[in-house]
Amino acid sequence: MGAIAARRHGHVAAHSDWIEGAGRIGLVAKAVSYAIIGILAIQIPLGQGGEATDRQGVLARLASASWGTAALVALAVGFAGYALWRFADALFDRQREGDDTSGLAKRAKSFGVGAVYAVSAAAAISLTQSASSSGGNEQQETARVLDWPAGRWIVLAVAAGFVADGLYNIYVGWTSTFRERLKEHEMHGAVKRWALRSGVIGHIARGVVFAIVGVFLGKAAIEYDPDEAVGIDGALLKLTEQPFGNVLLGLVAAGLIAYAIYCLVEARYREI
Repeated sequence: MGAIAARRHGHVAAHSDWIEGAGRIGLVAKAVSYAIIGILAIQIPLGQGGEATDRQGVLARLASASWGTAALVALAVGFAGYALWRFADALFDRQREGDDTSGLAKRAKSFGVGAVYAVSAAAAISLTQSASSSGGNEQQETARVLDWPAGRWIVLAVAAGFVADGLYNIYVGWTSTFRERLKEHEMHGAVKRWALRSGVIGHIARGVVFAIVGVFLGKAAIEYDPDEAVGIDGALLKLTEQPFGNVLLGLVAAGLIAYAIYCLVEARYREI
């Protein structure tokens, strides 16, 4: 009976308004991180300096600013809120995905995303104690996993996950299926137009970046060469190596800024 009561209380808490509030605050923090990534990246093809970075790089950059501690604490709270919402969805099916194969897969993904943002929240807090951090190192992490039993297959599975998530984001953007989770009836005029445009462009750009990360992670596993592994920052730099690379980087960076705008739209209008 105790376990049943605990689960009942957990279900009530998971569907409470404060979890919804945590999710909306988290979406704002997510928007801020993607906006900074996009703004820094778009400065490269514009010849204004800039850099290709990822979420960990954003946190490290904020840590070196005079107002960095306050920004890091705010992002940590936001990331923690986002993680909490995702965990509530995964464990108590807040978004009513169901218990069939498809529903469980979506809930498992929510749990994984929650774990990523929980780590980001912890990283932000740790950086308030230090003004410097090297951020994540994809090559070192990949090399460590490759040395595990069946490490190559683990890396390949993660790579496949990135590629699948990238293709899914491109699909969501191209077909505008993201509209299913928005309260469009509450939007008016220009708000709705910009919400839909940012959703299309943002999801496609994010999908391209994730797919590139997955491809090079898979290459690292197949060739047993961790130096091939890249994160978001490396994926952005890979674009510059292609024909018309600066144009491609500029377009994707602008797309990530659009995704940041879409996250703000979700923070206000998403069904959470």
